[in-house]
Amino acid sequence: MPIIYDEKKRTFKLDTATSSYIIKIYEENYLLNLYYGAPIPETYISGRECRQRNASFSLANSVIGERAFTPDTAPMEYGCNGAADFRISALAVRNINGDSVTDIRYVDHKIYAGKPGIPGQPSSYVNNESEADTLEIYAEDAVTGVRVTLYYTVFSSCGVMTRRVRVENTSSFCCDIERVFSLCVDLPTMDYDFISLYGLHYKERYVERRPLAHGLQGIESKRGVSGHCQNPFVALAEHNADERHGTVYGFNLVYSGNFSALAECDFNHSTRLIMGINPVDFGWRLAPGEYFDSPEAVMVFTEGGIGEMSRIFHRFYNTNLIRGRWKNQKRPLLINSWEAAFFDFDTEKLVDFAKTAKQLGIEMLVMDDGWFGRRNNDTCSLGDWFVNEEKLPGGLVPLIEQVNKEGLKFGIWYEPEMISPDSELFRKHPDWHVHVAGREPMIGRHQYVLDVSREDVRDNIWQQMYKVLSENKIDYVKWDFNRNISDAGSALLPADRKKEFFHRFILGTYDLMNRLVTTFPDILFENCSGGGGRFDPAMLCYSPQIWTSDNTDPIERLYIQFGTSMCYPASTMGAHVSANRRTGYETKGNVAMWGTFGYELDPRKLTEQEVEIVKEQVRRYHEYYDLIHYGDLYRLISPFDNPYRAAWQIVSQEKDCFMLTLVTMRSELYPNIIVKLQGLDPKKQYRNETTGDICSGALLMNAGLVLNNVASRTGESCVIYFTEA
Repeated sequence: MPIIYDEKKRTFKLDTATSSYIIKIYEENYLLNLYYGAPIPETYISGRECRQRNASFSLANSVIGERAFTPDTAPMEYGCNGAADFRISALAVRNINGDSVTDIRYVDHKIYAGKPGIPGQPSSYVNNESEADTLEIYAEDAVTGVRVTLYYTVFSSCGVMTRRVRVENTSSFCCDIERVFSLCVDLPTMDYDFISLYGLHYKERYVERRPLAHGLQGIESKRGVSGHCQNPFVALAEHNADERHGTVYGFNLVYSGNFSALAECDFNHSTRLIMGINPVDFGWRLAPGEYFDSPEAVMVFTEGGIGEMSRIFHRFYNTNLIRGRWKNQKRPLLINSWEAAFFDFDTEKLVDFAKTAKQLGIEMLVMDDGWFGRRNNDTCSLGDWFVNEEKLPGGLVPLIEQVNKEGLKFGIWYEPEMISPDSELFRKHPDWHVHVAGREPMIGRHQYVLDVSREDVRDNIWQQMYKVLSENKIDYVKWDFNRNISDAGSALLPADRKKEFFHRFILGTYDLMNRLVTTFPDILFENCSGGGGRFDPAMLCYSPQIWTSDNTDPIERLYIQFGTSMCYPASTMGAHVSANRRTGYETKGNVAMWGTFGYELDPRKLTEQEVEIVKEQVRRYHEYYDLIHYGDLYRLISPFDNPYRAAWQIVSQEKDCFMLTLVTMRSELYPNIIVKLQGLDPKKQYRNETTGDICSGALLMNAGLVLNNVASRTGESCVIYFTEA
């Protein structure tokens, strides 16, 4: 059984394929974490309940007395505020007396097969109940009547555990949640590096690694979205851990709003890591009988290094997070009109694009920004989701019919959570944007953010979108979000609930997205936020792919895609070939092929040579689709570690074929390039489809492949395919 309760020892043991996790019900019903690490058979480890005390007059429970135990240093399973645990808190609830002392103790538990969803929020799921088991631990604060349910779901076969928290008010008075994190992990050492993904627009998810230090360190967003600058992913890795070896803990939050991931190292050299909703500008009032659900966090442990941590995330997200028709069905190869036309297009130009694209083998034309209202530039019309018939006479029907006649599917762009001051919607409803009374709201990109925490606002946007999507044959929707949230407030929230705004906004976005994907299950949705500004697991529950970055330069994309792949699979990474970038079309295609693949250019401007290159890329897209989207990734040479080149390998689940990609970012004199491959069956024989050479998996992994004279110049690249001989 993946979850065991040892009644005699009063311990819970949770096992995945790669880890064991042990929780102890201690004296006075304190919940303690005794172990999280590589699999072990025991259900109890002695001597772990107490650590050295008196960090600074550490306090003791009056019943247990002045002995070794103190909440100040004990490995608390879910550290709370104000009751002698002075480290960073996962939970703080302000009660009717005005204090925020929170002290939860074990009351009961339940273990069952399967996994429940979270009302109103996205989360991972089971395809059948045998895939996972769930533990619910019920704890209470006896003084305030706050009841806390700690949820743990163990996906035993894939090395994943998910966690979340429910806080319920069982008293007869209101209380206020001031902070509620989705997970809290106490580790007995601080001998780890903290790995995170930082960035900005055009430079998303760069890998940063630094040793843990005493005190508090971490990442967060308070932009209203997960954001370009930090991603809701962190890992703790042994100092010597690399792609192939070493202990690694990975954590990813299934949430699209303000988040925080913090690690605190104390005088005992132990580490507490918490991850969840950012408590800055957060609060939630609970009336008697009400409850609050935190978002879900995904936890991975492995001794197989950073690469294996990534592969566990990838497999899990492909099978238990992404959903709907497009989870496993092959997605159409698209061309997007943005970089080819921007706002300057009409029916004739788009149909002309489609005719040329069809000759290249492309399967879908996406009409980007500029089709609605009076949208001829980015200064107006967001919120007016009706067709601009000056550009598109007769509406979308004639355009779509002509595009379909050419043999292509048709897609469209939206930015539903935004409103332009110069729009019919704003003039009709000037109070519908996010703002606070008495302040002139900040403006960004000539737009405000719509208050989708309000049901009436969501209903209006839904009705506009429903009309377009139900009356036209639309196969794809790109959902954009091109602003952060400032002046955060809703006209409908009373003063004592103002801090609920950010989370209610995200719940509103989820509600709107859920309506769309359930009403239009055949539409392929792709998320976007100025590129990769909202690349998080929650968005993947609604859109199986996300535009990775507005930066399509293939050399810059190496860094972005290497970083993104730390926890997100190739099937989720929107990647296109575009014009006017460094390198030739071969390298543009080879880099973009590590993703959903598509084009962002005017196909009419391609030379004859470029046309042949694109046709070959299209052929390879179809032939190797399953391998790229669902194979196992091995990062062989990282651009973060090597200034000259990058290399990666994707291996089929059956280990019967694989592809190797090498990109030279900067040439060097007399290179001696030997690349050792990974993830192969050492006993199998593999044929190099380029040279015809046959080598054993053992040779390719242990001796390596000599690539001295391949793609040696700056900007050059190669892809080599191998099949089982």
